[in-house]
Amino acid sequence: MEPFAAGSVSVTEAGQGVEFRYRLLAPAARDAGTLYPLVVFLHGAGERGRDNEKQLEYLPAWMAEPTLRERHPCYLLAPQCRDNERWVDVSWADKKSTPQGPPTTDLLATVAAMQTVISSEAVDPARIYLTGLSMGGFGTWDLAARQPTRFAAILPICGGGDEATAPRLAALPIWCFHGDADEVVAVERSRSMIAAVKAAGGSPKYSELPGVGHDSWTPAYHDPAVLDWLFAQRQVT
Repeated sequence: MEPFAAGSVSVTEAGQGVEFRYRLLAPAARDAGTLYPLVVFLHGAGERGRDNEKQLEYLPAWMAEPTLRERHPCYLLAPQCRDNERWVDVSWADKKSTPQGPPTTDLLATVAAMQTVISSEAVDPARIYLTGLSMGGFGTWDLAARQPTRFAAILPICGGGDEATAPRLAALPIWCFHGDADEVVAVERSRSMIAAVKAAGGSPKYSELPGVGHDSWTPAYHDPAVLDWLFAQRQVT
C-alpha cells in the first residue's frame, strides 16, 4: 500500500524465530544531510493480524495525506501486532492497573523494528515520538516506561499503564487523551496515570473529552495543535 514501504524483523519466541511485519512512511521529499523525526505508532486491537495493512488505519493513513506530509515531514513506523496477541499483557477492561511485567514478544518486535529504522534511515535521534490508541495506548505507556530516554514525547490515547512506573516518566513530555464516556477502556486508567506522573514531579498534559466514547483518537489526531505540539518536542542532550 503506497506510500508505505513494507519491512520485517525477526525475534525469538519459545526458542524459535518469529517474523513480524511493519510499514514505514518516509518523508515525501528528503534532503541530503537532513535528519527527520520518527513517529512510532501502536495500533489498537482491531488492527491485529498478518496482512501488514490493517495497522495503517487512523494516524498512519492521515499522516500519509499530502497536507500533513508537507506540514510534518517524518518517518512513521507502524508495526502490526499478531492476532490474539497484545502489546502489553494486561486486561483492558480493568479500572485498576496491573504491575508491569516482562515485555511481550510483540512489543520486543516493535523495539527491533524501531532500531532497524533508526539504524538505516535519516532519523533524528532527538525527535523520536511514541503514540498509540486503545491497546496501543497501553503499549505507549508500557514502552515509554521501559525506554524513557529513547523518546522526545509520548501521546497515549485511551489506554492505561502501571502507576509504579510514573517516576521513570516524570521528565518526559506527555499529552494524554481519553473520552469520559469510554465503555471499553475506563477513563480512570488515564486519570490515574496522569495523577501518578504529576505526583512524581512531572507536568503531563491531559485532555479528557466530554461525551466522547472509545474513539478519542479521531478528535485527538485531527486537532492540528496536537501534532504541532508533538513535533515541537525535542530531547535536550
